[in-house]
Amino acid sequence: MQLGYLLLLYLFPLMVELLTQKAAMLAFYLLTFAATIQAHNQLLQGSCNFESNTCGYTSDADFTSWTLHKDGRFVALDTAVSDDQDEMGTQREITGVLLSPALEQAEWSCLRLVYQITGSGSLEVSQRTEGKSFDRPLWSSQEPSDSWVISSMDLQGNTEPYRVVIEGKPGRSAGSSVAIFEIHIIPGYCLDCDFEESHLCGYSNQWNANVNWYVGGGGTQILHNNIPNDHTYNNRTGHLMYVDSVYTKTFKEVAKLVSPMTTVPMSGCLSFQYQRSAERGSLFSVFTKDRLGQYQELWRAGAENQSNWRGTLEEWIPVQVDLKAPYSVQVVFEVSFNSPRGGRVAIDDISFSPEFCSTDTEPTFDPSIANCDFESGFCRYIQDQVMLSSWRRVSVTPNIFRNGDHTTGAGYFLLAHSRLSPRFGYVSRLMGPTLPGNTKYCLRFYFSLRGYNQTDQALAVHLQHGSVQEKIWTQGEKSRGIWITTDITFQTSQPARVVFVSTCRSFYDCGSVALDDISVSLGDCELTAGLLSPSLPGNCNFEAGLCGYTQDRQSDGADWEWRRGPTPTSYTGPRGDHTTGLGYYLYMEASPMLPGQRVRLLSRPLRGSRGPQCLRFFYHMYGSGTGQLSVHLHRDGEDALLWQLSGEQSITWLRATVEYQSDSQHQIVFAATRGSSVRSDIAIDDVILEGGPCPELEIKATVGTSNEIE
Repeated sequence: MQLGYLLLLYLFPLMVELLTQKAAMLAFYLLTFAATIQAHNQLLQGSCNFESNTCGYTSDADFTSWTLHKDGRFVALDTAVSDDQDEMGTQREITGVLLSPALEQAEWSCLRLVYQITGSGSLEVSQRTEGKSFDRPLWSSQEPSDSWVISSMDLQGNTEPYRVVIEGKPGRSAGSSVAIFEIHIIPGYCLDCDFEESHLCGYSNQWNANVNWYVGGGGTQILHNNIPNDHTYNNRTGHLMYVDSVYTKTFKEVAKLVSPMTTVPMSGCLSFQYQRSAERGSLFSVFTKDRLGQYQELWRAGAENQSNWRGTLEEWIPVQVDLKAPYSVQVVFEVSFNSPRGGRVAIDDISFSPEFCSTDTEPTFDPSIANCDFESGFCRYIQDQVMLSSWRRVSVTPNIFRNGDHTTGAGYFLLAHSRLSPRFGYVSRLMGPTLPGNTKYCLRFYFSLRGYNQTDQALAVHLQHGSVQEKIWTQGEKSRGIWITTDITFQTSQPARVVFVSTCRSFYDCGSVALDDISVSLGDCELTAGLLSPSLPGNCNFEAGLCGYTQDRQSDGADWEWRRGPTPTSYTGPRGDHTTGLGYYLYMEASPMLPGQRVRLLSRPLRGSRGPQCLRFFYHMYGSGTGQLSVHLHRDGEDALLWQLSGEQSITWLRATVEYQSDSQHQIVFAATRGSSVRSDIAIDDVILEGGPCPELEIKATVGTSNEIE
């Protein structure tokens, strides 16, 4: 490594005192070099420091080539590599794809990337398994920096060969660039660290004016003396992290050592060694911190252990604590002092194991037991038999008058308070399975109301623990007869059930209440909604744009339009999207087009695969003059028809499933053709592309059940 880079990362957060003896400085550099050599002995295939070559990494020929710097040390993309400009004189977007050699790593490993985004740009890392058409996203960033930055990502064991794919896009402004300095792949988890490497395994100190974590050991001390032997080697040449109270001014000053963000769900045992001096003036805790900045305490050092302390930092105390992280988190080691005499706290040898610390620990709860789309029954939901009314499981044959279910458009959902019922003034209650306490959950479901004059009691959600009920949500406005999704984040201190309650006051106030696609996941809804994680290639719900899909403007008479809410023309088009009911979708506006004209939407280029692939999407074809919707496989300049449907189908969103196979690069094309009249709007939403065969066939409604709906 370059000396400047070592000093920048190694001597953090700030080393203000200088070594006074040349021999001490020389020893420091030699020890650092020895630690670096030892670390490199653990590097796995796919690691590269770009010293003089790219270590088998190659640029994808279909994109801009990465450039190895003339002096070595990094590869880069910048706006200067291309003079290509559009008709407005603006620099065209540059994309470079760097491919690792084929890797075979059956055990869990950690990839650490040292990179820099200058000006503007983006960097994405994904995992490409041989024979599969879609890459698995691992990490992405669009944050520029003035120096090199370290990012860590866990690589789960893979029995099949794979490649690491790094896609860089420098911004269009002058001086923008994306550069990669080092790629390290090491065995174990990204949370593991003995602090012997100069990059400190991606752990970072959250800067505070007076109290910070420092690197200790290495044979010499720059800031503080009397630092103990490290735990890894039990000598003065090993390294550890410590925080000292000597500069503390207020109790609110907290030193935080923050781990890399986990990139995959993890459950197991977090272990580390710590020391704390005899002074009783410090508080040492360990937390998890999610992407929303929410903290949850895992462990706190107790005063009962102080009798074992000897007044100096000479004895390491082992700690094991269970970690359950179904979503991305950072581990935060936090120390605060009440005075400058609060002593010191040191930690070393952080590690993670997929086995829980104790055999008595309950496994991570699987919240999917509370999921139900009602296609095969009530799942684990039960009805309160004491009540006078019940939820009924019904389906609707696709038609132009009544919406079907949300899952497929032709499947089953639950219905309460149909006006065909002779009774009123009753309550319908649907109870879910028991959920463990002391856990945060995200409840997501779809509902639809029709005919209610007042909606304050049309649908509500309660938590029931024992005989106590707590209302956590109520419907406040009409849904206009469309399916609307609701996300509810809740936490309960004891086991509880989710209860859906619908109240009918009188015949004139009541309408119908429909419920479908209930799902429960762990964590805050903002974390589990997928908004904070990268989307898979080819998948798109159109909430944030076209997701890489492009309009075929060369052969079309118009474009697909991005819209929210109903289309302008009456008696055609959807009243809302399929994803949330209140979001965006793509549609063909028939009014300005001539009969027979069409719009075409192309996916990004997709790699071929040896096996089948599954395309699923929702379409809306309502209107007396509806034309045609078709899906094509575009390859080698030609289109092959995969799926086609003509004429008016239903007022509801319907699901289409298409299984196909292509062993070479291709694109998926959605083509909509205008029909005989302006009532010919056609819409699509929620496109999903997956490798492998389609998991199920279309669900057909049972004949005769549509009469159950008023």
